[in-house]
Amino acid sequence: MSLVTETNQQYYQGAQVFISNGSASETFTTTFDTNLVFGSFDPAQTNYALNNFKLYTSATGLPGSFTEYITTYTISNNGITIAGLANNTYVVVQLKTLSGGNYGDSAAGTGFDAFGNTVEENYGSYEYISLNDAIENFMVGYVGDGKILQNAKKSDVLFFAKRSLQEFSYDILKSIHSQELNIPPSLSLPLPQDYVNYVSVCYIDQLGVKRPIYPASNLTTSPYENPIQDAQGVPTQDNFGENLEGTSITENRWKTANDKIISQTFFNNIDDYAYWANYYGFDNSIFYGQQYGLEPQYAQVNGWFNMNSREGKISFSSSLVGKLIVLEYISDGLAHEVDSKIPKMAEDALYASILYNIVSTRSGQQEYVVQRLKRDRSAKLRNAKIRLSNIKLDEIVQVMRGKSKWIKH
Repeated sequence: MSLVTETNQQYYQGAQVFISNGSASETFTTTFDTNLVFGSFDPAQTNYALNNFKLYTSATGLPGSFTEYITTYTISNNGITIAGLANNTYVVVQLKTLSGGNYGDSAAGTGFDAFGNTVEENYGSYEYISLNDAIENFMVGYVGDGKILQNAKKSDVLFFAKRSLQEFSYDILKSIHSQELNIPPSLSLPLPQDYVNYVSVCYIDQLGVKRPIYPASNLTTSPYENPIQDAQGVPTQDNFGENLEGTSITENRWKTANDKIISQTFFNNIDDYAYWANYYGFDNSIFYGQQYGLEPQYAQVNGWFNMNSREGKISFSSSLVGKLIVLEYISDGLAHEVDSKIPKMAEDALYASILYNIVSTRSGQQEYVVQRLKRDRSAKLRNAKIRLSNIKLDEIVQVMRGKSKWIKH
């Protein structure tokens, strides 16, 4: 049996068509890879926004004749039950997309559906296997009479599968998420809800080109505590005996700092050319190009960011106010249901990891068996990392075409 279960129309358009037989009550069962999410049939109700689909009907099935069906219907196990449809009525279940418009409408695609993009989230799904499917496959292939594990609790398999998925997310899987954000006047943004660690931060210029923003490192810091001190420097307490907290002077100074002083970048008032001065404040064009004592880690004009652990925010230098940035970060692969999926190229590595973890935590296991499974897991993890690194020979060749260029030091 084929592993592809959706039709082309279901996959590309997110639509499935049914024709009513005129019964008093009919149930139309969808076969999408995505389960239907139902809140309400009435657009006037708040719960309607929870739906990940829309329902359309037409008497003729011709383009432009479909209208949204907002009369009472119910959902159960991906089946939509409707009463009172005329015979040969066309019924279309349309998963929500980034484009608006009714099904079959020539104007479709010109608007934006603010409630979701279920179809786009389904694209490329064949390269993954769900966590539930991986657990079921493991139980079939590794647990039972005559197999490595005579018995294993499904709860244990689930636990180690999740732990393995978390570890994979940090080092192997394509678990990089990204957000496009605007930096407000406060120069601080809250970290994403499923944030674990950052990968990169950049701002987007007028051409749409990424400009990397670098961590502030030893330039500045965000103090975790800011106790208010008395005249002798001793922290003061409130009525409950806890230290009183004030605003951070360090952060305020950083937000108002002139980044050009740090990066040693100045502008000639005559011709607006940027140049490096030999020391701060000596603004004279005769020193154009001289870089005495320049620190390479500071010699950039893209700005800096630092993590504010006290507030759970990421803070930026003053030159980045109003900029459009893209924050790429790592999650653990378990925050959302859509994240709990494993690339098929790493499926074998996941099974090896689950097997090793279960066997290694059992008492009375022979050590040579544990060590063999450990080596097997390491080898399959290495193979998965190589496969998912997505190295293409043509891309390497394109980069190496610049090998004949002179590199000046």
